[in-house]
Amino acid sequence: MINDSKDESKNSGQESDKDSNEIPRAVVILEFWAPLIFAFAFITGIRNFIAEARYIPSGSMLPGLKVNDRLIVEKLSLLKRSPIRGEIVVFNSPFGFDEKLIADRKKQLPSKFKCSLITFPLISWIPTLSDRACDAYIKRVVAVGGDHLLINGKGEIVLNGRSINEPYVDYFCPDKPKFSLCRPLTTTVPKGQVFVLGDNRANSWDSRFWPAGGFLPQKEIIGKATWRFWPISRFGKLD
Repeated sequence: MINDSKDESKNSGQESDKDSNEIPRAVVILEFWAPLIFAFAFITGIRNFIAEARYIPSGSMLPGLKVNDRLIVEKLSLLKRSPIRGEIVVFNSPFGFDEKLIADRKKQLPSKFKCSLITFPLISWIPTLSDRACDAYIKRVVAVGGDHLLINGKGEIVLNGRSINEPYVDYFCPDKPKFSLCRPLTTTVPKGQVFVLGDNRANSWDSRFWPAGGFLPQKEIIGKATWRFWPISRFGKLD
């Protein structure tokens, strides 16, 4: 009887110790994950509503923006007003809003949440998760809703009957239609949309070439490119 009582007391003590050890273990797990979850939520909130960093992947905005330049894209100002001619904007991929490009797509469009997740820093480096409908593009607004626009074969602009001086454009298309990749056109921009071009008119996939009409809905604009922070040698506000 005495031995049984000791065993029961011993077992009860072990169970009590086991229970008391489970609580600290849960606390340790919580202490580890809570800061990570908070940091993820905080960074996501900043990226979605205030500003985010972007890099230039191609030469479509030469000479002003070079490949691998790092930019700050500010989002608050365009919540209160429409884009202005001459502003450099970052926007969602035409593969996500151009009707003809969507019709040619063989799989379902990803949700905004999925795009936000797979374009998040570090995660975006995983190539198997990429989807071109989640990419972002950067171009310059050359016309807004109601504007009548004419673009010649070189990529030069006539806006509302007046030729536009564009000091930021160095690379026009060759003045030889047989060899030029540029597309001349005449159009009127619908309300609530804008027309965008790359500063490198000879090498930019922009509103001239999107199959469903070429207009960028304002709701697809992510933000305005305002500052270049890398490389340090060219740090400064964008024109």
